[in-house]
Amino acid sequence: MGRGKVELKRIENKISRQVTFAKRQNGLLKKAYELSLLCDAEIALIIFSGRGRLFEFSSSSCMYKTLERYRSCNYNSQESKAPLDSEINYEDYLKLKTRVTFLQTTQRNILGEDLGPLSMKELEQLENQIEISLKHIRTRKHQALLDQLFDLKSKEQELQDLNKDLRKKCQLQETCGETALHILWEEGEHSGASGNAIEPYQGFLQHPENDPLLQIGYHQQACMDQLNNEDMAAAHHANEHGRSGWI
Repeated sequence: MGRGKVELKRIENKISRQVTFAKRQNGLLKKAYELSLLCDAEIALIIFSGRGRLFEFSSSSCMYKTLERYRSCNYNSQESKAPLDSEINYEDYLKLKTRVTFLQTTQRNILGEDLGPLSMKELEQLENQIEISLKHIRTRKHQALLDQLFDLKSKEQELQDLNKDLRKKCQLQETCGETALHILWEEGEHSGASGNAIEPYQGFLQHPENDPLLQIGYHQQACMDQLNNEDMAAAHHANEHGRSGWI
């Protein structure tokens, strides 16, 4: 009875994994030796275990000769592919160069330069293309002007609304001020009629004696008035003395 198919996956049991590695590693080395002997093939086999141990087999006398042969073969294969890549890159370069030359010529023709080689049909196509471009430019210009005009109208409306609000506030303040003055004036008249006269602006202007910030100027003015009165009295006394002397 044949053995069942083994599922190829990592063996989780450590001991079973080491036993399987030893068996299969010996079998792989045996197969490599048999292949080199039966088919006269040059084989180099390198194995690293899970612990980092090295196992190797070489059909030649030196492993390095086989590795050097591998490197030379791999390098030559890359060099053989390189000319194909360079040919493809050169073709792309020619295509791009042709495209750039065509675009430069078209740009000069649109600017009105190098028109001599163009035929009548090409000149008509160029003219139609320029007219279409001008239509698009003018349409975009008009749209930009309309947008700018709309923004200016919006700002104008905002400023007008703000101006109206400020006027209402000013009118309201003026009305409140006139009402307050009228009330104070009526109160002053009423107090005057009752025998206690009150100045109309007493609520707004304080007397210097009651305001400490204005006492300095008030005392200075009082001193000046006192000095003026003393000078006038001295002058009057001098005049009287002079008259009495003449008499």
